[in-house]
Amino acid sequence: MIMIGEATIIIIVGMFLLSFLVVAISFYSIKNGQFYFPTILKPGLVMTEGFAKGICRFFGLDDQELVTFFIRLHNKMNTVPFSKIPYNKRAIFLPQCLRNAQCPAHLTPEGLVCRRCGRCEIGAHIDELENLGYMVWIAPGSTLIKRMVKKYRPEGIIGVGCLMEVKEGLELTDKMSIVGMGVLTATDGCVETTMNWNDLLEVALLSSPE
Repeated sequence: MIMIGEATIIIIVGMFLLSFLVVAISFYSIKNGQFYFPTILKPGLVMTEGFAKGICRFFGLDDQELVTFFIRLHNKMNTVPFSKIPYNKRAIFLPQCLRNAQCPAHLTPEGLVCRRCGRCEIGAHIDELENLGYMVWIAPGSTLIKRMVKKYRPEGIIGVGCLMEVKEGLELTDKMSIVGMGVLTATDGCVETTMNWNDLLEVALLSSPE
């Protein structure tokens, strides 16, 4: 029992030290505008997320900034492999909260089908992205994402959403061994959220070999 107790203490102390190191490197990277030790940071942030957020709160730091940094880091590390995937093998999942409150779209087994009513910008941008070759869905939740991935087998995914939605989506793509990229909405909420469509297009237009 004593050995188990000592081992537990060593593990806890080790996790705390690793978390502190990850937080220190992360905020140093944020401060200087570049990524340091990215191959260590990404798995480190995943392994020590709870500890790292606790350290941020203890020192009065915004742990949301840490999550934002994780998304930026994830995108940075996936930029090259994502750019090598042809457009027609990429998928984009848009959150339903981007639509207008009076949206006439109906829910189908493949998500909401935009009727191009002009009440929001979704329809015009879906046309633009689909003309490039993208598969685009308006998703009411992660269940649809899993179902569409299983059915259509995209090699790369761009997920749009609020901070935690994108973080969880990127973790999901990692588990499914799919190259994922995240784009954050400009505002949070469940109704009529907004986004900078140029941010999405910048990621979507990453060079394709075709």
